[in-house]
Amino acid sequence: MTRAVLSLGANLGDRAGTLRTALRALTGEGLVARSVLYETPPWGPVEQPPYLNAVAVVRGDRDAAGWLALAHELEQAAGRTRGVRFGPRTLDVDVVTVTDDDGRPVLSEDPELTLPHPRAHERAFVLVPWLALDPAAVLPGRGAVRELLAALPPEDVEGVERWEQLA
Repeated sequence: MTRAVLSLGANLGDRAGTLRTALRALTGEGLVARSVLYETPPWGPVEQPPYLNAVAVVRGDRDAAGWLALAHELEQAAGRTRGVRFGPRTLDVDVVTVTDDDGRPVLSEDPELTLPHPRAHERAFVLVPWLALDPAAVLPGRGAVRELLAALPPEDVEGVERWEQLA
């Protein structure tokens, strides 16, 4: 058994509907908890509409590669096509962390899946919902999510706005 933290985002089409569908699919995959939705400005160099983001915690018999495969399945079901890096997308699901049953982090430097996620500590759109979901959250190798969030530029944090409760 492993536990994974997943970050979900969408900025094309019915953003909220896409995220709700993905989160419902995670219910059958061992969903432990999920955040509400947050609207965030796009991240990266490509001009695009704002995102809706959420964080989910899942637990199940998958290993790290299995959580990545599930992330890709969810993206494919949402019609995701991989084109421009950091470009707009119907759904993006990132595996942020994976821990084993003893709470030890799974570490990976594989180019297909680096764990923990190599840029999660820089992304308010990951940290804000994760902290709201789990005030004691820790990003392995980086520290407490609360402290990582406090270290980000205030405008990055203020740009992450609670959007709505999930139904």
